[in-house]
Amino acid sequence: MADRVGIAEVAKLAGVHPGTVSRALNPKTEDQVNVDTRARVRRAAKQLGYTANSIARGLRTNSSMTIGIIIPDLTNPIFPPIVRGVESCLTGRGYSAFVVNTDGDAGIERTVFESLLQRQVDGFIFGTGHTGPSVAADAYARGIHAVMVNRDAGGVPYPSAVGMDADGIQAAVRHLHDLGHRSIAHFAGPAAFSTSRVRADAFRAACDSLGLERVIIEAGAYSVEAGKAASAELLAIGPQCPTALVAGNDLLALGAYHSVREAGLVCPDDLSIVGFNDMPFAEDFLPPLTTVRVPLFDLGVEAAQLLLDQLETKTIRNIQVALPVELVVRGSTAVPRR
Repeated sequence: MADRVGIAEVAKLAGVHPGTVSRALNPKTEDQVNVDTRARVRRAAKQLGYTANSIARGLRTNSSMTIGIIIPDLTNPIFPPIVRGVESCLTGRGYSAFVVNTDGDAGIERTVFESLLQRQVDGFIFGTGHTGPSVAADAYARGIHAVMVNRDAGGVPYPSAVGMDADGIQAAVRHLHDLGHRSIAHFAGPAAFSTSRVRADAFRAACDSLGLERVIIEAGAYSVEAGKAASAELLAIGPQCPTALVAGNDLLALGAYHSVREAGLVCPDDLSIVGFNDMPFAEDFLPPLTTVRVPLFDLGVEAAQLLLDQLETKTIRNIQVALPVELVVRGSTAVPRR
């Protein structure tokens, strides 16, 4: 195996001091080197096949240059775009990420959290916001750098990057009201998640302000199967069943699609359905799903930037970056037939 190329060899070829090479190839310090010199250093590094030694850098900076990303469900389509957004920001700063899945289980979350700590990650991005006792609360008490994404930490003062969920729910209810619906149901996600609370509260407020009848059914998970179970409860109401549904996410909405079809009913004629998140392929549902579009990739970018700022300043600030959402109207909502 050939010897590893070091900074000294790059510096010799580029005709600069080794310290200049180090600054030019470090995303945090590259601005300290003029553009022409930076380009010359990078050409030399590429010619020699030089790659940065992250272990050596970590020893110098007391940093592992790694981040832990903890999410509740890898199969939920909203999380890959968020993770991509996080990584797009981290990579440019020389960081890499460990992505772990908890299946929504508090015990697994604790285990993977401690495992990542043993790997000496520099900080965490949590996508697992709980309203009760949580790993995030323990992490904050221990002074560990972290950020919440898509959800908050139920009172733990970590910074967060979230969508303006309440605005999205209000827009969905207003849209259904304007179509003529006067009784609307909501499938709320698990009560332990902050997103469930925010969306359910916004649904109540929107219906009450418009004088609409409302039914709220708590789903056991943000999943298709949970959407089917909630739909069975909704359709069991019978002739007085609401004519429209605002689901807590697109997977719950998809579960409702299946149940409506199995019951011999038609969406949107018998039940208008609105989802939340605009996950990939939502426009390919039959009919295409009306849903609230959340800028998932941008949420990941913002969360990563919040964490990088935290690591640089060594300060945990309780701030929230809230990104606007948008109601996307498609074929699953229409004027009620009855």
